[in-house]
Amino acid sequence: MVHHEEHSPLHYTGLGEGRIEVVCGPMFSGKTEELLRRVRRAQIAAQPAVIFKPAADTRYQKDQVTSHNASALPSVTVRSSGDILEYLRKQPRLFTVVAIDEAQFFDAELPATCVSLANKGVRIIAAGLDLDYRGKPFGVIPELLALAEEVTKLHAVCMETGRPAHFSHRIAGGNSTVEVGEKDRYIPLTRQAFVEARRQAGRREPLSE
Repeated sequence: MVHHEEHSPLHYTGLGEGRIEVVCGPMFSGKTEELLRRVRRAQIAAQPAVIFKPAADTRYQKDQVTSHNASALPSVTVRSSGDILEYLRKQPRLFTVVAIDEAQFFDAELPATCVSLANKGVRIIAAGLDLDYRGKPFGVIPELLALAEEVTKLHAVCMETGRPAHFSHRIAGGNSTVEVGEKDRYIPLTRQAFVEARRQAGRREPLSE
């Protein structure tokens, strides 16, 4: 008889190709759409998959991950990376694919959580902003990028020049790093357009320390 605790992520082994994949870029670059595409392909291949999103992301429905193009799949909302492990421990089935949307909003333990699962044969797909609205590395994403076997960097379309955009410029709201919003608060810009927009807004912080 198999005990329930044997379904803990700590006992995952030989389930598949354990690896970490990171999809990053600015807002409106299609990160969530790409995450959903990879999860759907895993499901077609009969690979059990689950999607997690942070409680900080209050857009759309609580039990779905939804892209800007309104594409969606069921998801589990968690408050911390520890909740991801706790959820997996309680499941009667083993998931070979774990997807994490808006990874930049998670706590500092997320990279260790991803490494632990990948080492046990779980494929991790994490998507998130690599830069915040000031143009600085965002949260745990830099560490995840260093740990990942595969990194996909997407670009949006600059609202000023029409060229590939890598920066997310905040056009409304406060100065908090974590501030969820859509096109009413953010626009994608190229580096040159971003620097000029920051200058005009009177924000003269450097792009990097």
